[in-house]
Amino acid sequence: MMPNTLRRGIPALMILLSAFAYAADLPRSPAPEDAELYFISPQDGATVAPALTVRFGLRGMGVAPAGIDAPNTGHHHLLIDLEQLPPLDMPLPANEHVVHFGAGQTEAAITLTPGTHTLQLMLGNHLHIPHNPPVVSEKITIMVTESQ
Repeated sequence: MMPNTLRRGIPALMILLSAFAYAADLPRSPAPEDAELYFISPQDGATVAPALTVRFGLRGMGVAPAGIDAPNTGHHHLLIDLEQLPPLDMPLPANEHVVHFGAGQTEAAITLTPGTHTLQLMLGNHLHIPHNPPVVSEKITIMVTESQ
């Protein structure tokens, strides 16, 4: 007879193993080696007001809304204050640190708290999964002032 604690853990383990198997089946769309993702504005080292417009630049690929599976396209995700990139084989999470622009936006008005912040862009495919190889901008650092 199996102890109750072990018996209760088996369904959780099965769910976890199923999630890993599902992740292995998620399609990472190919990206051209020369694709480039970058910030048009703000620039690295800029001092900005809390409310700012972030403009995204992309070379070597096109922008398509989430859900549209077209070759060499993707949509933008803004990574705010992340120390490391999210997993590259899973859909990007949606939270205060990973902002999705699934409608195909190439700029966005955002508001940040005063202080130092890092920003980075990552392109996701039609399922919000990073491309292979990942299309990621350089990480920039900006200073947000009380007002400007």
